[in-house]
Amino acid sequence: MVTVVGVRFKKAGKIYYFDPDDIEVKKEDHVIVETVRGIEFGHVIVGPKEVTEDEIISPLKKVLRVANEEDYLIHQRNQEKAKEAFTICEKKIQEHGLTMKLIDVEYTFDNNKVIFYFTADGRVDFRELVKDLASIFKTRIELRQIGVRDEAKMVGGLGPCGRVVCCHKFLGDFEPVSIKMAKDQSLSLNPTKISGLCGRLMCCLKFEHKTYEELLKNIPAVGTIVLTPNGKGTVVETFTLAQMLKVRVRKEDDTEEIFNYRVDEVIVTDEKDSKYEPAQQFEYEEYGESLEDIEE
Repeated sequence: MVTVVGVRFKKAGKIYYFDPDDIEVKKEDHVIVETVRGIEFGHVIVGPKEVTEDEIISPLKKVLRVANEEDYLIHQRNQEKAKEAFTICEKKIQEHGLTMKLIDVEYTFDNNKVIFYFTADGRVDFRELVKDLASIFKTRIELRQIGVRDEAKMVGGLGPCGRVVCCHKFLGDFEPVSIKMAKDQSLSLNPTKISGLCGRLMCCLKFEHKTYEELLKNIPAVGTIVLTPNGKGTVVETFTLAQMLKVRVRKEDDTEEIFNYRVDEVIVTDEKDSKYEPAQQFEYEEYGESLEDIEE
């Protein structure tokens, strides 16, 4: 077992493990650590704990010290310089006529590198831009192209629920989200209703999927023939969270009536009503894309 602390460098960023190296480090401390990018200023999110060798990436970098007052001043100064660099870089992008959108600028703690994050529809030849920026800032320049999900994470905003988007507020890593999750949750398959600010499937579909998977184990599919207290019937609609079924029951006089039952009130058979065909895959041509196009 190895003793580590979990450090985050950005709000809702990925958590990295570091060796506290006999330094007394507590959760919520700010620390100076050594990374592959150089010396960085980080926030301790996970206090000292023991993990297995499989959970760390060797060699494990060390915590150099708990941040002092001077370190806080340097970090604050770097943030102010990053804002100035953002304005300068935007002007240079316009001067060079580049089709790219600047999203964020970041200085490493030791000022050895300035990182510019941008989005673009395709590849961008920014060699001349890098030369200009290097001559202005007199340090190493890195331009990093990011995707639409990373842009939403950095910029933030309000989701359809009215709250700050999860990726910006607390989500450290993006997880795969599939259209099947929306189907299992009986959501509208309209891309505009199940997509987040980034245009991709909403991350919250993943959060609730395990619960739906457990609940769906007890729910028969639409078209399944079941035995009810009122006789044999066909499931015409399901309510996953409520664990309820809407069943069409044929009575002795050949009339039909709709009843609502709890799942535990019916007996599921292996029979299927031939009137109910498997759900078809819909294409949303009015949006110029199919459902597969928006899967992550």
